[in-house]
Amino acid sequence: MTDADAFDYEELGLVAGLEIHQQLDTETKLFCACPTALRDPAESTRRFTRYLHPTKSELGEIDDAALEESRVDREFEYLAYDTTCLVEEDDEPPHRVDGEAMETTMEIAQLLDMQVVDQVNVMRKIVVDGSNTTGFQRSMLVANDGQIETSEGPVGIEDMLLEEESCQRVEETEVGVRFSLDRLGIPLVEIGTKPDIRSPEQAKEAAKRIGMLLRSTGQVKRGLGTIRQDVNVSIADGARIEMKGVQSLDDIDDLVRNEVRRQVELVEIADELNERNAAVGDPQDVTEVFEDSEARSASDHASGQSPRADTDSGVIGGALSSGGVVRAVRLEGFDGIVGREIQPDRRLGTEFSDHAKRHGAGGIFHTDELPAYGVTDEEVDALRDAVDAEPEDAVAIVADDPETAEMAIEAVAERAETAMDGVPEETRDANEDGTSRYLRPLPGAARMYPETDVPPVEPDPAEVETPELLTEKVERYQADHGLGEGVAEQVAYGRRWDLFEAAVEMGVDPNLAARTVESDVTELRRDDVPVENLTDEHFRGVFDLLAAEEIAKEGVPDLLTALAENPDYSAAEAADEEDLGSAGEDEVREAVVEVVERNAEQVDEEGMQAFSGLMGECMGALRGQADGDLVSEVLREEIQKRAS
Repeated sequence: MTDADAFDYEELGLVAGLEIHQQLDTETKLFCACPTALRDPAESTRRFTRYLHPTKSELGEIDDAALEESRVDREFEYLAYDTTCLVEEDDEPPHRVDGEAMETTMEIAQLLDMQVVDQVNVMRKIVVDGSNTTGFQRSMLVANDGQIETSEGPVGIEDMLLEEESCQRVEETEVGVRFSLDRLGIPLVEIGTKPDIRSPEQAKEAAKRIGMLLRSTGQVKRGLGTIRQDVNVSIADGARIEMKGVQSLDDIDDLVRNEVRRQVELVEIADELNERNAAVGDPQDVTEVFEDSEARSASDHASGQSPRADTDSGVIGGALSSGGVVRAVRLEGFDGIVGREIQPDRRLGTEFSDHAKRHGAGGIFHTDELPAYGVTDEEVDALRDAVDAEPEDAVAIVADDPETAEMAIEAVAERAETAMDGVPEETRDANEDGTSRYLRPLPGAARMYPETDVPPVEPDPAEVETPELLTEKVERYQADHGLGEGVAEQVAYGRRWDLFEAAVEMGVDPNLAARTVESDVTELRRDDVPVENLTDEHFRGVFDLLAAEEIAKEGVPDLLTALAENPDYSAAEAADEEDLGSAGEDEVREAVVEVVERNAEQVDEEGMQAFSGLMGECMGALRGQADGDLVSEVLREEIQKRAS
C-alpha cells in the first residue's frame, strides 16, 4: 500500500472543505423555551416510540440517503424529562426563532467576515435515522461569502446555517435505537468552507482557526460533543467524500491523509479490475455447503426446518442453527483484491462488510481471507464449486437470517460493482484511529423543503458588536495585567475568562485570579476533587473574600475544595466551616513564635538556614489563613531575634 507521507497532494488534485457544527450556549432551545442543559438518561421520567419514513421534497423527489435509511426497519425510542415540551415531542408547532441564538450567529458572521442575508427562512431537512422526532431537521441560512486566513493561503467560507441540534444517541436496542431528548433543539451553527483546502495540514489549521473564532464570542458550549467537524475530501481521479463526526481537531490531518490514500488505492483497484474484465455474479444460496447433508434430506430442507450445521465456523454454525442461511456472490476477477489494504487495517473487503452491516448483518467472509474463522479448505473448495468460481475469482458470503442475508449480500454485490468504477460518492463515519467507514449515500437537494410553521426573520447585523478575538485577548492580558504568555493563553482560551476579568476589576491580583480559575482547578481535578460542581457564583464569592482580605491567597485551594464537595454552600459559608478566615499579624506572629520555640535547638544551630523547613511548618500551623509573604516576614524576624 502506498505511503500517504509520499503523496504529492497538488499532483493528486486534492480538494478539501470543512463543515463545522458548533452548539451555542443559549438559555433556551432554538424553537421552544426548554433549557439547553444535558441530562442523565437515568433522570428520564417517561419514554415513547416512533417509526420514521421519508417524504418527498417540494419537487416530488425522495432523497437517496433517506431512502436507504428507511430500508432498515427500526423502532426509535425517546427518553423524555420533566423539562421536555410538546415541541420536542413533535406534538406542537415550533415557536419563533430564539433571539439570543440569532444574535450570536450574527456575531460569528462578523468574525468570519461574512455577509448576513436580508431575510432568514427556515427549511426542513429530511432525516429519518431517528435523531429527530419529526423526521426532519430545521435549518436556516444566515450568512455567506466569508473568509479566514491560514499559513497556506485564504480559505473561503461558503455559508453559515443556524440549525437545531439532533437527539443524543443513548444505545442500540433489540428493535432499534434509544435517543435522549435533552439535546434536541439546542441551537447549532453549521459553517461550511469553500473547497479551498489543498493539504491535510491546512485542513487542520483552518479548523483550529474557525474554532478560535467561535470561542471568541463567549457564547458557544464547550466540552466533548459540543463541536463536530465534517471533512469533505476528493482527488482528481476520485470522488467527493463527506466524513462525519470528527470529534478532535487533532484527527483532521490524519483523516484527510487516510482518505486520500483510500481513494488512490480504489482508483488503482478499479484499473486492475478493468484490466481483468472483472464482473459481479448474481447472489445465490450456498447453505448446503456448510450443513450436515447426511443428517438432513432434501425434503427436510424444503420444509423449512432449521439446518444442522456441519462446520467448525461459530458464525456460520450459529446462523444455521437459528434457522439462517448462507448467501454468496461470485466476484469475477477479484481474487487477491478483496483483501487488499486501502487504509490502515482496512481492506476492500472491509468496505463490502460495512455495506452488509448497514442491513443488519454482522459482517462478511471472503475467499481472500479463507480458510480461517473455522472455515476449512474443503469448505472453501466446495463454496467455489457451488458458485462456479474460477481461480482468478473471489467469493463473498453472508450467514444470517434469510431476509438479512439476502439484503446484505445484495449490498455487497452493489458495492463490488462500484469498485470497478473507482471511488463512489458517499458519506462516511470518522473512526478514532483516523480511518473511516461507510455510513450512507451523499444527501442531495431532494432532502430540503420549506418550513411553514415558523415565520421568516429579518436580522439586523448593525445591532451586533464584533467580539474581541481570543488572540487579541491574550495580548491584552499580557500588556494590561502582566500575565506571562502561557498563563494569558490558558485564561483567554479557558472557560472562565469572564470571571478572571471580574476578579481583576474587584482588585484581586491578576496572577492570583488567573491561578484560581485555571491552575488551581486543574490541580484539584487531578486530586479527584469534583471541580465540575464549582459554579460561577462560587468563584465570584471566592474573589469577594479575596478582595475584602477576608481569606488569604493560600487558602483558596482549600476553599475551592470545600465548595466542590459542598456545592450548596456559599463561599463565605464554606470559609467559616473550614475556618479559613484571614489571620491578622498578631495571630500570625503568635503561631510563628510557637513554631520557632518548638524548634529552638535547630534555630540555634542553623540560624537562618532553618528558614525553609520552618516556613512549611508555619504555613501548616496557620492552615491557609495567612498570606505567605506576611508569614515569611515574621518568621525571618523571629529567627533573627534568637540569633542576636
